[in-house]
Amino acid sequence: MSSAQQLLQDAADSFKAIITVAEEVNAAADIITDCLKQGGKIFFCGNGGSAGDAQHLEAEFLGRFLKERQALPAIALTTNASAVTAIANDYGYVEVFSRQLAGLAKAGDVLVGISTSGNSPNVIKAFHTATEHQVKTIALTGQKASDASAVADIAIRVPSTHTPRIQEMHIAVGHTLCEIAENHLT
Repeated sequence: MSSAQQLLQDAADSFKAIITVAEEVNAAADIITDCLKQGGKIFFCGNGGSAGDAQHLEAEFLGRFLKERQALPAIALTTNASAVTAIANDYGYVEVFSRQLAGLAKAGDVLVGISTSGNSPNVIKAFHTATEHQVKTIALTGQKASDASAVADIAIRVPSTHTPRIQEMHIAVGHTLCEIAENHLT
């Protein structure tokens, strides 16, 4: 098998196994849908590629996914460079998401924290701040048990330990969450 064939087979095998998290994805979709029905907001955060995923998923909720519909309130805590750099400078990088949540979130909102390892200190801190503000938390992580999966209300631990496969499945899960919410709200 060629290198490309092996890598694509690895991706296909990972996606075949993604069905194992269906129960957690349904539970997370219910929380997100209920939040949006009550007028709440969905927050997303993550670092590196997961920051890009947070922004991607925010756009799917704000714009449209598959249907023409009203904009759904979503905020990626990764996008305001002035806030991120000021908070990092004044309080430390571990505070960049939690400080924003403390100022923006209200009880009943939802935070989706994305971390391939599940151990990003700033995502974990955001989960703790969310809990203090009665914000529900959903962790998107890899297969291994982690700090994020231990503290989140719902942990979606996708079935891989390989960062590229984890990131690919995170987008698939995020798209599924958006599609379910979109179907229930239109």
